[in-house]
Amino acid sequence: MRKPVWVLFLFALFVGVVGCDVTDESDATRNDTPGVTDAEIRLGSSLALTGHAGYLGTQTLRGAEAYLRYVNENGGVHGRKIRIISYDDSYDPPRCLSNTQKLIIAGDIFALCCYVGTPTTVKVLPLVEEARIPLIGMFTGANALREPFNHYVVNIRASYYQETETAVRHMVEDLGITRIAVFYQYDAYGFDGLIGTELALKEYDLEPVARGSYIRGTQKVTEGIDKIRDSGAEAVVMVGTYDACARFITLAQQTGYDPIFYNVSFVGAEELARRLGPDVTPVVLMSQVVPQPQVGNDDAHDAATEYVKLLARYYPGDTPSFVGLEGFLNARIIVEGLERAGRNLTREGLLRAIESIRDYELGPGMSITYGPNDRQGLEQVYFTRLQGGRFEPLTDWGTLAAGLSQNSGDPGEANASGNTSGNATGSPGRGGQ
Repeated sequence: MRKPVWVLFLFALFVGVVGCDVTDESDATRNDTPGVTDAEIRLGSSLALTGHAGYLGTQTLRGAEAYLRYVNENGGVHGRKIRIISYDDSYDPPRCLSNTQKLIIAGDIFALCCYVGTPTTVKVLPLVEEARIPLIGMFTGANALREPFNHYVVNIRASYYQETETAVRHMVEDLGITRIAVFYQYDAYGFDGLIGTELALKEYDLEPVARGSYIRGTQKVTEGIDKIRDSGAEAVVMVGTYDACARFITLAQQTGYDPIFYNVSFVGAEELARRLGPDVTPVVLMSQVVPQPQVGNDDAHDAATEYVKLLARYYPGDTPSFVGLEGFLNARIIVEGLERAGRNLTREGLLRAIESIRDYELGPGMSITYGPNDRQGLEQVYFTRLQGGRFEPLTDWGTLAAGLSQNSGDPGEANASGNTSGNATGSPGRGGQ
């Protein structure tokens, strides 16, 4: 039986509509990249803007924004302006997870960047992998962001393992110190620094003489001080935040306990110095993963000088910081990747573009190289010492050793062999490889 003409017409119309829908949906999937319009690229960030780590997040974001505002004023990248949508997580892992879900699901975000902290950033890794979204430039040296290799995670800075390994080497070989304790935040960040220190000490057949901890977000450090002081530790590796570490050093000084206090970079140099003040008497050291930003060095043409200039331009009154410079470098690498990826942006295209970066110069002795299986750009570790209320570059460990020996009155107590170190010390073979 022949079907009525109107039935054949409806059937043909249905097939045509369905066919058009399938084709259009396929084209849309192929051409429509989340967070990218003709005029804008939207990045997302969850970081501490308030609370006991608020300074770290604020400085990271302002450093990144200083460079992005400059790029946007000069036409953006391939005609697109770059904008960061940032949410405050107060250094709280569940809140960071919630913020990241919001950014990925409803935020129309192209990539994530500038996360702050180990416990927060590690918490979102399953979301990052599930969404297949790049996560670029985090203010944390956590080994969990490096091993096992994660295709979507791009680190800029050296790892905590590299920081603690290099610091332990200087303390043992240059200062002759073997009784080393660890004071750490009781979470993923603190454990990472503790393990890094233990691995470094193991190279010398040593282990921490004591371990003291505190709960994140508190300043309950008394128990840790008592345990470490009773051990007779000559140096304390500190893996915490600026408020807890400052409290530890202050209370230790008040009780007459004055070992060398060494802090990893996340502690936050400027805020630790501010809390301790100019009259602190113990030796307080800190490793950094970027060089010190120098004010007034207008003739230089490196990333640190560029950061100082652009920070003064867009955030007048802000003091340049190591943390802010890290945020600035995060933005530099993102922009370089976007430039190389071209106008037809995809997330995988951005990752391939970053993989193509080789020997990208950021300043004297500081260049970035990536590869298909290499997601860490920088390897250098720098050292600073608290003097006169601010952290200054430490370039000569032999002089420090001699000073310690003179103060102790025992020339055999420190290894004042004249061994010196450059301002940047590489740490190949552990972390970030």
